Amino acid sequence: MPPVRRVTEALETSSLDDRSYRVIELPNKLEALLVHDPKTDKASASVNVNVGSFSDADDMPGMAHAVEHLLFMGTEKYPVENAYSQYLTAHSGYSNAYTASTETNYFFEVAASSEVSDSDRLTNGDSEPSINGAISQDSSTSPLYGALDRFAQFFIAPLFLSSTLDRELRAVDSENKKNLQSDAWRLMQLNKSLSSSKHPYHHFSTGNLETLRDEPRKRGVDIRKEFIDFHDRNYSANQMKLVVLGRESLDELESWVADLFAGVRNKDLPKKRWDGPQPYSEAEYLTQVFAKPVMDSRSLEINFPYQDEEEMYNTQPSRYISHLIGHEGPGSILAYIKAKGWANGLCAGSLPTCPGSAFFSVSVKLTEEGLENYQEIVKVLFQYIALIREQPPQKWIFDEIKGMAEVDFRFQQKSPASSFTSKMSGQMQKPLPRTRLLSGSTLVPVFDADAISKGLAYLRTDNYRLTIVSQHFPGNWDQKEKWYGTEYKIESIPAEFEVAVKEAGKTTSQTRIPELFLPHANEFIPTKLDVERLEVPEPTKAPKLIRNDEEARTWWKKDDQFWVPKGNVLVSLRNPLISATPANVVKAKLYCELVKDALVEYSYDAEIAGLDYGLASYGLGLDVDVSGYSDKMSVLLEKVLVSMRDLEVKADRFKIIKDRVLRGYRNFIFQQPYRQVGDYISWLSREKGWINEHYLAELVHLTQEDIAQFYPQILSQMHAEVLCHGNINKADAVRMTDLVQTTLQPRALPQSQWQVRRNLILPEGGDFTYQRVLGDPANINHCIEYFLYVGSLKDRGLLAKLLLLSQMTDEVGFDQLRTKEQLGYIVFSGTKILGATAGYRVVIQSEKPTEYLEERINAFLELFAGKLHNMSQEEFESHKKSLINKRLEKIKNLEQECSRFWSHISNEYFDFYKVEHDVAHIKPLTKEEMIRFCEYYINPASATRAKLSIHMIAQNSPKAVGGSMSDEEKTEKVLTLLGKFLTATGVEADMEKLRWHIQGVNIAKGEQKLIVEAVSSYLKECAIPEEQCSLVIEQGRQLLTTALPSLGIEVQPEAEEGAGILPPAPKVKATTYITNVREFKVSLTASAGPSPVTDLKEYEDIEPKL
Repeated sequence: MPPVRRVTEALETSSLDDRSYRVIELPNKLEALLVHDPKTDKASASVNVNVGSFSDADDMPGMAHAVEHLLFMGTEKYPVENAYSQYLTAHSGYSNAYTASTETNYFFEVAASSEVSDSDRLTNGDSEPSINGAISQDSSTSPLYGALDRFAQFFIAPLFLSSTLDRELRAVDSENKKNLQSDAWRLMQLNKSLSSSKHPYHHFSTGNLETLRDEPRKRGVDIRKEFIDFHDRNYSANQMKLVVLGRESLDELESWVADLFAGVRNKDLPKKRWDGPQPYSEAEYLTQVFAKPVMDSRSLEINFPYQDEEEMYNTQPSRYISHLIGHEGPGSILAYIKAKGWANGLCAGSLPTCPGSAFFSVSVKLTEEGLENYQEIVKVLFQYIALIREQPPQKWIFDEIKGMAEVDFRFQQKSPASSFTSKMSGQMQKPLPRTRLLSGSTLVPVFDADAISKGLAYLRTDNYRLTIVSQHFPGNWDQKEKWYGTEYKIESIPAEFEVAVKEAGKTTSQTRIPELFLPHANEFIPTKLDVERLEVPEPTKAPKLIRNDEEARTWWKKDDQFWVPKGNVLVSLRNPLISATPANVVKAKLYCELVKDALVEYSYDAEIAGLDYGLASYGLGLDVDVSGYSDKMSVLLEKVLVSMRDLEVKADRFKIIKDRVLRGYRNFIFQQPYRQVGDYISWLSREKGWINEHYLAELVHLTQEDIAQFYPQILSQMHAEVLCHGNINKADAVRMTDLVQTTLQPRALPQSQWQVRRNLILPEGGDFTYQRVLGDPANINHCIEYFLYVGSLKDRGLLAKLLLLSQMTDEVGFDQLRTKEQLGYIVFSGTKILGATAGYRVVIQSEKPTEYLEERINAFLELFAGKLHNMSQEEFESHKKSLINKRLEKIKNLEQECSRFWSHISNEYFDFYKVEHDVAHIKPLTKEEMIRFCEYYINPASATRAKLSIHMIAQNSPKAVGGSMSDEEKTEKVLTLLGKFLTATGVEADMEKLRWHIQGVNIAKGEQKLIVEAVSSYLKECAIPEEQCSLVIEQGRQLLTTALPSLGIEVQPEAEEGAGILPPAPKVKATTYITNVREFKVSLTASAGPSPVTDLKEYEDIEPKL
C-alpha cells in the first residue's frame, strides 16, 4: 500500500497559536488535517463530505439530509444503533451533524484523556508525564481513538437498518415541521422555489415523510435501497476532508487516521461544481416578490447574481463592496434612509450558493413609512453604487479592511474543539493553499482594483430581484409556496419604477443625493496592541474586589492566560424602579433602544474596529458593557454613558422604536413553542415577575413624554457593580468606575433598597399543571416542560446529585424519547436553574398531545429508576468521571472567562470557585445515594417529589376545540355518533347493548383502538357477516380519526413503527390545574434570596484612601 503523503506542516498561524499542524493525504485520497494541542482537555474530529441537498434526486428531495440521519443508526462493526452516542456520553462528549447545499458535516467532541481532567490534577498539585508536550495514550484506552473508530465506520460500512428507517424519516419530518412557521426558513425556500428549476438551488432541501417515504413507495421505490445507493454514489474518500484534534503527537494521530480511515472507499469522484445554468435566469431578473410573513416584520431584500469567489481568496472583492454598501456611519445608505424614517437596519454581503454561483444581497429592515417608500430605498441603493463606481477603488479603504483582518487573525483565540474541527473540515473543501487553511477566510492580502470593479459590475440596474416582506402590504397575495405554504405575489418591476432605477444608477456628484458620501477614516482602529505578559504558575480563578463602597463595587482581573490586547467592562446599574411594574420594564426597554438608536452612526466605526457595546435592562437595573480591543475602550464607554445621560427623546424616532418593540412583543407568540415554554415556568416560579402579554398591554399606552420623564429617575439614584477584565490594569479599572460615577452623577442607592430576588418553592408532594393555548393558529406542535423541584443552589450536595442525574439521563433520555419513541425532534433534559433554586426538567415539542407526553416522561423516569438500580459500579463511576471532566473543562478564551465571572457576580452568589466545589461533592457520591435521591425527588411513584408541568397546546388541538366540555358529555356525544353511524350502514343500533360493550373503554381519553374493538364485539353479537363487519369497522375507524378530535378528544397515540414495546406509564397522583396564577403563587413559600457564599472581604484588594 502506498505510504501516507505528508502535504505540509507549515500552516500560517496566529501569534498566540500553540498548536502544531500537519496536512496528510491517505492512499485512498482522503485528506486530513491533524492538530496537536498539548493543553486541550477536549479532543474532536469532523468529516466534511462534498455532497449535500444539491445532489438530491429531483423526485426525492431531502435524500442527503436523510442519509445524514441514518448514518448514526449503526454500522457493521458497531451495530447497536446508539452505541456511538453511548460511547461519547461516557467520555464527556457529544456529536452532531448538518446537511447544507453542497456539503454534509459530521463532528464529535470527547474527553482528551481517559484520566480525570488536567484541571483537577493541577488543583491537587499533580502533573502529567509528556513527550514533547504530547500525551501518550494506549489506543485501547484513549477516548479519542475509540470515538474515531466508531466515527470512521459511518463512511465505511453503515447498516441503514430497516428497523430504524421509518423512525429516522419521522425525525426528518419532525425537524421539517419544526421549521414550518419559521420566517427564515419560509423566505429562504420561497426564494429557492422561485429560482430557475434548471439549477439545484431550486430544491426543497430538508425533506419530509411525503418526499422521502410515502410518494416513493407509491411509485414502487425501495427507499432503503435508494439511500444506500446515494451513499455509494456520493460518499467517496477523495470527496472527504477530515480534521482530528487531540493531545496526542502528530505522528500518533497520523497512525490512527491511516489505520481507521483506510477502509473508506475511493471512487475518484470529480469535485462538484455547477457552472451551467445559474439560480436566476433572465426570467427571474427585474421581478418583485411580495411575501406575507408569520411574524409581524417588514423588510426589503435586493438580490443580484454574483460571481463565485472561491478561487479569489487573496483579493475577496466582495469584502470591499459590502464594507461600503453595508456601512452605517455618516454618508452611508443606512444613515440617509434612517434619517428619513424609512429603516432600522441594513446589511449587505456576498452569499455563496455553490462552486459556480453566488448572490450579492442587500437586506433592509423597514419602518412602516419605509415600506411605503421601498422604491425610493432601491433608488438610494443604486445612487450609492454609482457613487462607488464614480472613482477607482480606494486603497486606503482596502487597507483598513486588510489591517483589521490582520489584527483579528494575529490575536485569534481558541474556540471549542468541535467548533474548530467542524469549521476547518468545511474550510478544507475550498481551493485554498493548504498553508492558508487557518488564515484563508480571514486575511485579505492583495489589493486588486480591477477585481473590485469587476465585482461591482454585477450590481446592475437590469439584473436584480426584490423581495418585500410585510403582513399587510400589498394584501393581495395570490399564490402559496409549495413546501411551507408562504403566501406571495410575484410580478415584473413596473416600467416606470424600472426607468427610475436606471436613472438612479447613472447619477453623478451633481445629481446625486448630497447626504451620500464614502466613509471617513476610522479613528477607532486600534494602534496600541501591546500586552503586559506576566507568567503565573496557574491562572487566577476569581477577580479582585478593588472598590467596595456605597456608590460602587469594582471587580478586576488582569488577563493572565490568553494574552490578547482585548478587554471587557461590564457595568450593572442597580435600581429597583426598573422592575417595579410591567410598565416600568417596558419604559426601560424603550429607553435602551432609543439610546442605541441614537448611537448607530457613531458606534459603527468602533464595531468594525473590533470594539462593541451593549445596553439592556434586566431585573435589577441596567446593564452596560463594552468589549473588544482595549486601546480605545474608555472612549466608547464615555460616549455611551453621555448618550444615556443626555438622550433627547425625539418624536419621530420614538414612534419608530415603539413600533419595533411592539412588533417584538406581538411576535413572541409566533416563536417555536419550546422557545416560549421557559418564560411561563420562570414566571410561575418567581415571587415577582411578568410575561410578554403584560408588557404588551402596557406598551400601547406609553408616550414619548413617559420615557423623557422616566429615565432621569433611573439615573438619579443607583449602585454600580463593575467588572473590568482582560488587558486592563488596576488603575484603568478604577478610572472606568469613576467615569461611570462622574458622567451619570447618581446618588448612592443604599443596600436597604436593593431588590431581593426570591423563588417560589413547590410543596413536598405537590403536582401542578399549567395549560396555555399557543397563539399561532398555524402551529401544529404542542410542547411540555416537565419540571421537578430539587432545592436551593446553596445546597452543594443536593446540586451535585442533580448534576449527576442530568449526566446519567442525557443520552438514555434522548435515545428513548426521541430516537425510539419518536415523540418529536425537540427533546432535551437536564438541570434547570431558577434564580435561587434548581431542579430537573424534560422538554419535548411534539405533535402528540401534552398529556401523552407527560405519560411518556413518567414512563421514562420509571424506566431510568430500573436502569439505575441495575447499573454496574463501573458504569456509575464512568458517569461520575464524565461529569467531572465536563465540569473541569478549560475556558477557551477571554470571553468565556469573562462570562463565567459575570454570571457569578450578577447572580449575587459570587461563587467563583463553584466548579471546584461541584467536583468535590460529585467525587464521593455513591450509587445508593443517587437511588435515594431519585426515589425522593424524581421517581413518579414518589410521595415527596414536587412537580410543575407547563403544557403549551396548539390551537387546532382537540383540547383547544373541546373547551370546557366534560368527559361525560364527550362520551355521550361519541355514543350518539356511533349509533347514527351504525344505522347509516344498515346495522341496527341497540344503544343499551352498545353501551354495555363499550363500558370499559375510556372514550374521553381517546382510546380509539379499544373503541373499535368494542364496536367489533357488538357487531359479532349482532351476527353481522364477516365481510360487512370488516367494511363497517374500517369506515368506523376512519370516522373516529376525524370525529374524536372535532369533539375535543385527543386520540391516544399508538407506538410508532419500529419503536418496539413501549415501557408502561406508571400510575401517578392526580395533578392540580393552575387556573388562577395569583392564588397559586400566594399558596407557596418563598425561598431565601441569593447571598454571597463567601465573605467578599476575602476578595478585597482595596487601596487605602489618603
